[in-house]
Amino acid sequence: MGAGATDSTHVVVIGAGIAGLAAAHQALGHGARVTVLEASGRVGGKLLPGEIAGVRVDLGAESMLARRPEAVALARETGLADRLQAPATTTAAIWTRGALRPMPKGHVMGVPGTAAALSGVLSDEGLARIERDADLPRTEVGDDVAVGEYVAARLGREVVDRLVEPLLGGVYAGDAYRISMRASVPQLFEAARAHASLTEAVRALQAKAATATAAPQTGPVFMGIEGGVGSLPLAVAESVRARGGEVLTGTPVTGLRRDADGGWRVTAGERVLRADAVVVAAPARAAADLLRAEAPAAAAELAAVEYASMALVTLAYRRADAERLPEGSGFLVPPVDGHTIKASTFASRKWGWIADDDPDVVVLRTSLGRYGETEILTRDDADLVAVSRADLRAATGLDAAPVATRVTRWDDGLPQYVVGHHARVARVREHLGKLPGLAVCGAAYDGVGIPACVAGARTAVDRALGDPRGVEEVTAHPVPRAQGGTGE
Repeated sequence: MGAGATDSTHVVVIGAGIAGLAAAHQALGHGARVTVLEASGRVGGKLLPGEIAGVRVDLGAESMLARRPEAVALARETGLADRLQAPATTTAAIWTRGALRPMPKGHVMGVPGTAAALSGVLSDEGLARIERDADLPRTEVGDDVAVGEYVAARLGREVVDRLVEPLLGGVYAGDAYRISMRASVPQLFEAARAHASLTEAVRALQAKAATATAAPQTGPVFMGIEGGVGSLPLAVAESVRARGGEVLTGTPVTGLRRDADGGWRVTAGERVLRADAVVVAAPARAAADLLRAEAPAAAAELAAVEYASMALVTLAYRRADAERLPEGSGFLVPPVDGHTIKASTFASRKWGWIADDDPDVVVLRTSLGRYGETEILTRDDADLVAVSRADLRAATGLDAAPVATRVTRWDDGLPQYVVGHHARVARVREHLGKLPGLAVCGAAYDGVGIPACVAGARTAVDRALGDPRGVEEVTAHPVPRAQGGTGE
């Protein structure tokens, strides 16, 4: 058994997204008795399996970073090893300056080591501006800085607007000029601290990565799951129940109070549970409401976390009607180009299992909505389908009518890692550290991707049960990208 846990230790997990379910799975591994309480009518959070035109698809996150091991390991542990699948293609494009252009290589989240790396995407003026970086005086990053602000100062706005922005937007649905470099691209932040030139810092990172990857790689960078990544929370919930855990949906928690003996009382409707440890795996605002009575300072920090909303439009076409579709897995769209969609995934090209479900159907999806961009999401589903089709036609020439469409809305779906996020998370954990048996996890803390959420869940359980090892490491080194988030 893990530190602080016995077979009589009761752990209550609030929230049954992938973080909450991973926490329950971890607590059972410590030998504890586990109850998971979920306010909505289903498990999975932003991971949602579905179907269109008889073909299985993901209606939320659709891939997970495999080079970070936690999510793939959880899939294997819960019976999905045989269904793990690498993308059929990783070639992507960017729709900018009036054309679909190959996604550049040789950059770190859109930041190049040389101007030549972005040739074809940037204008001649934009490329020339990158060359000036080596001659500029050092730009201090301090304790944190916005990615867009720093990169624009060193390399010019065109690098940010045409590449950094769409790449970060696919992860956070956010604004590159507000997003924290320390939290979202920590390896670049550390390199920027060590080098006077940003392009020099990127080249140093690339050299380090080349050395690290000199040995044969053990697998793909990304993974999906046959039937959809949305299968993962279902499998974890089934595993939790099979091992004696209780997973209750439609059970919102309305109160969390500390008992005189140091335990916790969790109120869910008319039901009151006594817990030795509680892991709050709800979104930041819901977590703030629950923590306000016992941890007001932590609650205030969490209440200030901002979120972005977005929508996914899934479209199914007859294969014969989609013959003009370009090769590759899809494309990103810089906001500066004035289009409505922010990305499109050619799902049938990217995932072999989707193509195999029905070879005569081609599935695409688009994403819409960024932080502060609320007007588009007030439109009805038919309008979102229409603007998606218009942009797809302009980008790819696809002019056929789809045989089926689905619109999935993710209101307040993605937390915004603004400048100072790293410090905010540290303050939250400092406040909660004064309350033994209580911890938090989820996308609002150390990364919005599936592996980061799983890792955060594991350390939250260890902390709640009195074993804080690893928590500081997670806080200091959040996952640099959020692959597998609800963005494209």
